[in-house]
Amino acid sequence: MSVTTFRTEPSVTVAPREPVARPLRSMDLRFPTLTTTVPKELVHRASVAEVLLTGWDRVDDTHFTVSGQWPRGHSFFSPVQERHDPLIVAETFRQAAILLAHAEFGVELDQHFLMWDMNIDVRPESLGIGSAPASVRLDVTCHDVTWRRGTLAGVRYEATFLRDGQPVATASGSCTCTSPAVYRRLRGGRLGEPGTPLPLSAPMAPQNVGRTSPMDVVLSPTEQPGRWTLRSDTRHPVLFDHQGDHVPGMVLLEAARQAMVATLGQGAFPRSLAGRFERYVELDAPCVVEAAALPDGAAGPQVLVTAHQNGQSVLTATVTADAPGA
Repeated sequence: MSVTTFRTEPSVTVAPREPVARPLRSMDLRFPTLTTTVPKELVHRASVAEVLLTGWDRVDDTHFTVSGQWPRGHSFFSPVQERHDPLIVAETFRQAAILLAHAEFGVELDQHFLMWDMNIDVRPESLGIGSAPASVRLDVTCHDVTWRRGTLAGVRYEATFLRDGQPVATASGSCTCTSPAVYRRLRGGRLGEPGTPLPLSAPMAPQNVGRTSPMDVVLSPTEQPGRWTLRSDTRHPVLFDHQGDHVPGMVLLEAARQAMVATLGQGAFPRSLAGRFERYVELDAPCVVEAAALPDGAAGPQVLVTAHQNGQSVLTATVTADAPGA
């Protein structure tokens, strides 16, 4: 649309004003430390309030720094045992991966992203809630960068999270980018005629899965111990920030965390989570989540979480935690 579209009358000539006594300085000179979030479109968020990143810089073609901020309180990533929620690390990493793809690798905004795996590892002792929001910096390295006809096709990210200059977490994951046309072929008729989401089932008791609100529970009980059905509330303002045709990966990671707490006990604090997404999870079919305790690892108790839908595996995750009550 051209700028002349809205011109319906001749322009009006305005007499110049008298010069002001003291010219204003530029905003950068007057306010050198202003901070804002990155554009929400660059991290695939509909709500500005859910953007966790505040900027980025290029070190070289495959190394970048990304800055962010974790609030002291959040409607979903709420404090866990007076520490920042470890899953906010996963969401921050997810946003950083998409930001760099768009801003540094030139991926168009209409492209679709598929995250194949995500691994996070946190230092619980470094996640304490302070007297102000936590400023974090991600040192990001890009590996296995592949291109298709001049467009980014895939990349693997590895990131170290720093708080006050000290490491607090690491994260890694691989993603691929597809055009709208390719995505339509991948999804078949799901885009043109999306299925009706399943009726919302009753949640587990929040305290039994490490949550405080039933609204944030993504597991529904079954008659079998260690087995639940995925509860996808498409009205949730954070997990379903915008309309989509499948269950977001962050819902699956949250399901893995909740299954771990249900297995090990209310005092279990997630230290690490290694998850692999194997297929899209549809909104109109039941998805079964199962958990089984594994032998303790060097860092603490471990739980294997799997999810299946329509007889096919959709998620495999290993969650390592502090011992209950630690």
